[in-house]
Amino acid sequence: MNAGIRRQEGSTLVIALIMLVVTTLLAVSSFSTTNMNLKVVGNMQSRGEALHATQQAIETVISTPQFIANPANAVLNPCGSANTLCTDLTGDSTPEYTTRLVPAPSCVSAKAIKVSELTLSNAEDLGCAAGQAQQFGVAGAASGDSLCANTAWEITAATSATVSRTRVTVTQGVAVRIGADDIASACP
Repeated sequence: MNAGIRRQEGSTLVIALIMLVVTTLLAVSSFSTTNMNLKVVGNMQSRGEALHATQQAIETVISTPQFIANPANAVLNPCGSANTLCTDLTGDSTPEYTTRLVPAPSCVSAKAIKVSELTLSNAEDLGCAAGQAQQFGVAGAASGDSLCANTAWEITAATSATVSRTRVTVTQGVAVRIGADDIASACP
């Protein structure tokens, strides 16, 4: 019986070391997976914030007629250079994201609205029809054009984060009604 016990004296230590190695490998694997998941979530949050900053910049630009009058300087209060907006999410006066309108907003198409296409019960359309009965000095009155035109614009905004390497680019189209006399200057 002494011979059987002697053969088993070191086996408990070997089994304990194997279990310790397996437990250590599981812990390292779990830590690595958790770390990777945190990076993925952080990247998703940064991308979401950049996308929000990009959309906010586009909405800011199209909320004023400045982008029609001067596409090269479409942003009313740029930060740094023209057509640049800065977004400070944390409120510490340091922008986390910088959005640039590159290229400048551009008019894709312009078409004069025919008087026959207007709905005179609509106040906006009624303003386009004013003076049509007289047709004195109204450009295009003989061809049935109203005083207004529909234009389509393309605005591309590119946002980059100041800390991370997050970059988002969004291109959005917007339709704007302008005066028919402004077609030549706004949409060459």
